[in-house]
Order: sequence, then structure tokens, then C-alpha cells
Amino acid sequence: MSRLVLVLGDQLSADLSSLAAADRQHDRVVMAEVREEASYVPHHPKKIIFLFSAMRHFAAQLREQGWQVDYYPYDAGLDSLCDALQRSAETHQVSEILITRPGEWRLDQQMRDQWPTQLGMSIRLLEDHRFLCSHADFRQWASGPKQLRMEYFYREMRLRSGLLITATGEPEGGRWNYDSENRARYDGTPPCPAPLHFSADPITREVIELVKQNFSHHFGDPEPFVFAVNREQAQTALQYFIDRALPWFGDYQDAMSLHHDHLFHSLLSVYLNAGLLLPMEICKAAEQAWRDGRAPLNAVEGFIRQILGWREYVRGIYWLKMPDYLNENALGSRQPLPALYWGAETRMRCVAEAVRATREHAHAHHIQRLMVTGNLALLLGVDVEQIHRWYLAVYADAYEWVELPNTLGMVMHADGGLLGSKPYAASGKYIQRMSDYCNHCHYNVATSENDDSCPLNSLYWHFISRHQTRFARHPRMAMIYRSWEKMDADRRRRIFARGQWLFEHPETL
Repeated sequence: MSRLVLVLGDQLSADLSSLAAADRQHDRVVMAEVREEASYVPHHPKKIIFLFSAMRHFAAQLREQGWQVDYYPYDAGLDSLCDALQRSAETHQVSEILITRPGEWRLDQQMRDQWPTQLGMSIRLLEDHRFLCSHADFRQWASGPKQLRMEYFYREMRLRSGLLITATGEPEGGRWNYDSENRARYDGTPPCPAPLHFSADPITREVIELVKQNFSHHFGDPEPFVFAVNREQAQTALQYFIDRALPWFGDYQDAMSLHHDHLFHSLLSVYLNAGLLLPMEICKAAEQAWRDGRAPLNAVEGFIRQILGWREYVRGIYWLKMPDYLNENALGSRQPLPALYWGAETRMRCVAEAVRATREHAHAHHIQRLMVTGNLALLLGVDVEQIHRWYLAVYADAYEWVELPNTLGMVMHADGGLLGSKPYAASGKYIQRMSDYCNHCHYNVATSENDDSCPLNSLYWHFISRHQTRFARHPRMAMIYRSWEKMDADRRRRIFARGQWLFEHPETL
């Protein structure tokens, strides 16, 4: 009897633990494009195109390597992954199902609690060794410190991995973190590299037409589609970033520009989160660029910190806190998600640009997500589940294990300060400092109480006022509250009134 090896759409790695445990002569790989996974949120068409095309390319690669693959395309009409396994089990004599543990708690629980009964056979879940910190290792780390700060976790991961560590166990350059050097505004020099585009082959063209036919009602433009869809292309994208963008990534990683959607960002998270690239190979490539003198330390450290530190950290938090984490809402945010997030007109240039980039590319970089669309959602008190589902739907690199902690913890402060000690709330002054958006905006970033004042200014002080009981004594926010209290009472009243109007009428933004 053979075994079935289920490979998920975000597990497109040849050295997957389930494949390593299988016998390619006797066992069968199962891959499927199913309605449940494609539609549980309205995924961006480019996200679906990428995953379906990358899956089909990976299935072809497995067949070339001698694997027997049962591949079920979307038009096979299967509702769930369990249905795909059931269909293969009906055709072949099957003794067991091997699966590398999924990234999402929802699927993990289905596999453990429901599938063995539904399928009538045992399921063996194997650890996902593509990540650099196991669930067990993270739980052990989390049992120690009183505060689960990413910086402490990151330093331990640096020591464990040896990345940017001297022979004596010290951080290269004498500092663990160069974030303070990575906040420059981009004023046009040096020139940004052109984004790397890959042409759609016949497999991808077929998928594009399928997605147009079945998901045209989803937010986002399906074309032009320029993503890499196999490992070779993803490796080309990695080298392109190392050569063309990494040297300036550090300086400008927090910058935003009207004229450059991507600036010096890597655009590799789509491939990393789907398995076409592995975290250690990316980190080592960046480290080698520094050792060869091709990129400065602040850029390389900042880039490695995002992968070795933040990515592994949020995955650990997700699995440590689920399923209760999904229901956290410390600030009581219950307002409906404004229509502007789905493309309705807005006069806020920063928001319009972030949503446009999202619609066109299924991508916006981390500052656009955190400090533009995220900051606005925080200030408006948007319902946590609604903004979570929006982020999960619209970005090609979004999977719940990475998106939920970022949205719920960093964006909405809904976990009460677990991920970030204070809310990432900001006025329009932050946008003005880090971009050229405000120079081309309907609103005046210099005022807070007038009809044409930047909404972020009015909403910022409204947020500060309505959450005063919670944050007034916070050590990192005391100065903000002193500034609020020192304002002229009449001006404070006018600012709050404008903020309240915007809070109640976000459609006017």
C-alpha cells in the first residue's frame, strides 16, 4: 500500500519534510486548487494566479524528479483539500497520509480533529523545517522573559544562526540593531532599480484566464502579472535584489514615494512565504554581500532582522497564542471598514497611493501597511476582524500566521501591547517626514482643527483623547498627553470635534 503526501500551496519546496519522509517509487503526492482555500477571503487575483501557477510548476518539477503526482486543478470542482485526498484514496490503496504541518491554525486543527475520521485513515503531521525556530523552541524561549520583545528573540536567533556574528560571539560592527540609521526620506537619488518582471509562460497564461473567469469580482488587477512562479525565477529575483537594491535598502526602507511603489524593497516575501525561497539562503546571500563589500552593514542587518527576527517571531507568537489570539480586541475597535480600503475615492493622497499600489501589485511595503492603511484603521477604530481579513485578502504574501500578528498586534494594538509596547499611532507629520505625499494632497498637514486639515492629525488627537484612561500613564506616551493637556482648551475642543466627525463619517475622507 502507498501513502499520500499532501503538498500545500505555500509549501513549494523540494526538501519539504513530508517529501523527505516519503518514497517516490511507491507514495503519491497530492496537490489541489480547491474552492475553500481560494475563497475563504476574497484573495487578490494576482495572489491566486501566483499560487495556482507556482503550484502547477512545482507539480511538473516533482514529476520530472520521478514523483507520482495527483494534481487537481480548480475546474475539477473540489471544495476542500480533504476532498482531494478522498478522491486519490478512492483510486489507490492508501495506508497513511503525510503532511508537513500547515502554517495556519485553522488547517492544522482540521487535519488533527476532522480528517482522520472523514478519511478513515491516520494522518502524520511533520514539522516544517523551512523555518528557523521550531514551535517547541519558541515556546521554550517565551517561557523565560516577562516581556516577549522581538529584539530579545532576534539576538538569540543571531547567536544561534551565526549570522553577522564575530568569532568571539559579538554582533558585527558592535551593535545588534541599526534601525536608527534606516529612516531616511527618499528624494530621488540614488535611482531606484526597475522592478524585475517575469513573462507569463503557457501555464501561467492558462491560470490567468481561469482566474479572470472565476475571481473577477475580487478586489485587484489580475494583469499585468509579472511574478516569478518557480524556484529558478525566484532565485533570479533574490540575486537581482542583492545586486541592485540591497545596498540602499537600509537607508530608505521606511520611505514612501509618489513615483516609486517599490523603492529598494526586495519583493521576495511572496516567494519566501510560498516556499520557493528559504529564509536561511536569503539571509546568507545578504550577509555575503556585506562580507564582500557590496552592501553596508545597516542595510544587511536591517534586512536580516526582518526575516531572522520579525518573521520568525510573529510565527512563534501566532502559534503560541492561537486560537484565543484571533479574538483579541483590547481597544474595543468595532467600526466598519471604510469603503476606501476597497478602492472608493479618497482625497487622502497617502491612503489613495497605498490602496492603488495594493490593487495594482498585490503588494505594498511595510510602512505603507503599518503607517498608512494600518494607522488609519487604528485611528478610526476599525473592527479588528474586518481589517485582519482585508490584509489577508489583498496581499500576495499574506498568510494568517504572518498577517494576523502584524495586523492585530502591530497595527491595531488589539493584543494589549504584546507585540508593540505602545500603539503605532501617528499624525500626518510622520507621512510628511517619510514621503512626498503631503505636497500633492487635498489636505493641509500643518493643521488639525480646520475643515481641510489632514485627517490623520485630527484623528490622532481624537485617538489620544478617547484612550486617555488607558494610555495616560504609559511611560512612552506621557509626553504626548502632556502636550494634549497643554493645548488651549478651545483648540482642543475643535480638534476633538473634527476628529469625532471623521470618526463617525469616514466616507468623507
